[in-house]
Amino acid sequence: MNDWLIHSDYASAPLNIATLVSSVVLAFLIGQTIDWVYMLTHTGLSYSRSFVNSLIVIPMIVTLVMTVMANNLVTAFGMMAVFAIVRFRNILRDAFDSTYILWSLGMGMACGTQRFPVAIVGCLLTAAVILYLWLTNFGSRHRYDVIVNLHWARPLSELADLQSLLHRHGLRTICASQRSHEGYEGTDLSYRLLMRDPDRIGDLLTELRGMQGVSRVTSLKAEEESEI
Repeated sequence: MNDWLIHSDYASAPLNIATLVSSVVLAFLIGQTIDWVYMLTHTGLSYSRSFVNSLIVIPMIVTLVMTVMANNLVTAFGMMAVFAIVRFRNILRDAFDSTYILWSLGMGMACGTQRFPVAIVGCLLTAAVILYLWLTNFGSRHRYDVIVNLHWARPLSELADLQSLLHRHGLRTICASQRSHEGYEGTDLSYRLLMRDPDRIGDLLTELRGMQGVSRVTSLKAEEESEI
């Protein structure tokens, strides 16, 4: 049985079963590594178990595809024709998911061509970079700590008193909205503040509520901007 399995392969290059098994097993282990990194770093509502499973299987399939081609130009063109017939219409909801697909494909190609050092080092380095981006929250922006909404009953010419109070607590203060209309007494204001001391938001709100002409004071914590 073993002799038939080994000698029934009529490709131009001899088949090495041990190498083939090693390639597929390494592709499986790398797929597991990619999966653990993805599950650890994934955020948002677009999580899919089937996508997670595909990240394990893709490197193994690509390994087999690269082994089948094995420097055979005719086989390579045949594989291209097959993949041209089969259409994949899966829409990725998260742009970063395409990175994991490319990572899986690259690792499968490295395993399929027996470039084991490239596969191992490439897997570890890519995992380290993705973990670095996740741990440092790289790319997100933190421009404001709190959004303060209030009603201003005094004339707008006296807003300097309010702005002075806000500047005393905030490094950056921006009036995001100012709403008033005919027949409506006072003005509704909304400010975004980057606090000098984020732990003193309570003191700011207490001073605002005690200020003459200020009422209906509400606050909303500003989250870091990762998606706009």
